[in-house]
Amino acid sequence: MSGATTEHTVHNLSLPALQAAYASGVTTPRELVRQLLAQARRQSDYNAWIYLLDEAELEPYLSALEAPGAQSLPLYGVPFAIKDNIDLAGIPTTAACPDFAYTPGANAAVVSVLLAAGAVPLGKTNLDQFATGLVGTRSPYGEGKNSFNPDYISGGSSAGSAIATALGQVSFALGTDTAGSGRVPAVLNNLVGHKPTKGLLSTRGVVPACRTLDCVSIFALSCDDVATVLEIAARYDAEDPYARPNTFYNRRRYFGATAPAHFRFGVPAAPDFQGDSETQALFEDSVQRLVALGGEAISLEFAPFLETARLLYEGPWVSERWLATRAVERASMLPVIREIIAGAEGKTAADAFAAQYRLATLKKQCDTLLSGLAFVLTPTCPRFYTRAQMAEQPIRHNSTLGTYTNFVNLLDYSATAIPVGFTHCGVPWGVTLFSAAFDDIALLRYAGLLHRACHLPLGATGHTPSPTSNPAAVAVAQHIEVVVCGAHLQGQPLNWQLTERDAQLLSATSSSPHYKLYALPDGKRPAMVRDEAAGTAIDVEVWSLPHANFGSFVAGIPAPLGIGKVELADGRWLSGFICDAFGLAGAQDISAHGGWRNWLASR
Repeated sequence: MSGATTEHTVHNLSLPALQAAYASGVTTPRELVRQLLAQARRQSDYNAWIYLLDEAELEPYLSALEAPGAQSLPLYGVPFAIKDNIDLAGIPTTAACPDFAYTPGANAAVVSVLLAAGAVPLGKTNLDQFATGLVGTRSPYGEGKNSFNPDYISGGSSAGSAIATALGQVSFALGTDTAGSGRVPAVLNNLVGHKPTKGLLSTRGVVPACRTLDCVSIFALSCDDVATVLEIAARYDAEDPYARPNTFYNRRRYFGATAPAHFRFGVPAAPDFQGDSETQALFEDSVQRLVALGGEAISLEFAPFLETARLLYEGPWVSERWLATRAVERASMLPVIREIIAGAEGKTAADAFAAQYRLATLKKQCDTLLSGLAFVLTPTCPRFYTRAQMAEQPIRHNSTLGTYTNFVNLLDYSATAIPVGFTHCGVPWGVTLFSAAFDDIALLRYAGLLHRACHLPLGATGHTPSPTSNPAAVAVAQHIEVVVCGAHLQGQPLNWQLTERDAQLLSATSSSPHYKLYALPDGKRPAMVRDEAAGTAIDVEVWSLPHANFGSFVAGIPAPLGIGKVELADGRWLSGFICDAFGLAGAQDISAHGGWRNWLASR
């Protein structure tokens, strides 16, 4: 956003561009919101909105931004959209079913967090009724039309949120994602769609679809913007029974513009594109781009993931949708929604337990396949359809769209969908990166690398991304490498303190030639002390310890020993055992033996 603006300007609403526009005085939140509402009304044929706020309803939010100090808010004046199954106080929530509508007295918890950060809600967006569908055409408020080619589906159920963001009416939007509703519409509208770890964003104040699986999702123009919004929105909600606190490493500070020099990622052994050669070519190009970025593609047997995906609608989880809508007259629902929810009829408690048992088995298999990989790359959907094609086969085509999305929440994974290119009809298409729970920021980092490498415009706005200003991410590892030199060596009396904490032996090596080794007076433990002038190399082992278990390991180390940094023969400095000087009183210098085991053998 630069220069003079006009009534019909399509603004660059990426967060850095918007912040720069406000800082330079190009526009103000009040003026921008006025223009964006006018734009949304001009583009009403896309059926993005169910409800747009009027001047009186917007005034409290805009007035708050004119208070002293408001410009320091992290989302100052950022316009956003709310899927209409998420509560905004005083505004009807319909879930795309007029007979279901109610007016909440309070905001959904996640909405309150964003409002407190300075974001401005423009309204409530269209969706597949009761968030049941991946198509965007199942709404009495009009079919969501693709922002690039209106003859095609927009994807759903969060159709309106994706359309409004792609058209440049908002900077970001909230959706929900139970089966892929935050991912399919993202790639079909040239956006980033992130499905967070379950429980990371509160679902209190969200109309449930499958309450045990539901997530609030984020649509934005870039992975950078998603990471910023996620950091703010991921506020632990003690009143949400499904909420989970974030981990220290899953934070915005660990998002950066670089990746490891080498990483491994999984790819389905025989991905399904339903005969679409264009989407297949785009996927294969994405794999090669990741390889060029330092990745190593690992072929995966994908049957366990696909079987898990079928459980969502073919198994008893459809009963959660029945439970969520049990008070709604079936005549008030669209026929296709009634048909889907009717699939719950005849399901029993025994069916539910049997499916849980099968899911537990499948998760073990899928987790094993995921082990050691930075992420798995899949198509977001094999192909896509015109709205006319969807009307002919609404359930069958919807099932195809969910091939690579339906399993993610069942397996408790996180996922990021990004566009990677355009097809001959003008509709974009994209891929999904998924990984374990609480890998959100790591996924966004890798997805951002791939997304930037594709050189795509921002949504359907015509704007191009600004050069990234993100520095390299602060380093964080899932495991900590620990250097041991005595009683914690393999086969020694305290080695269990490592193995029972799931540590793995990485190597037997030696320190740099700058250390002395002492046997402490009890004769049971050595002390390794750095001596630049008269040191020697000492035999050591390097163990990989899960970071979650590192603290308890360190807490059990008695004085005078502790953990500091130890230099290895290859020049690396790793965490390892050191000794306070007072502990050497009465200790025996055993450096000449070159290691603890050698000294023990000589006794």
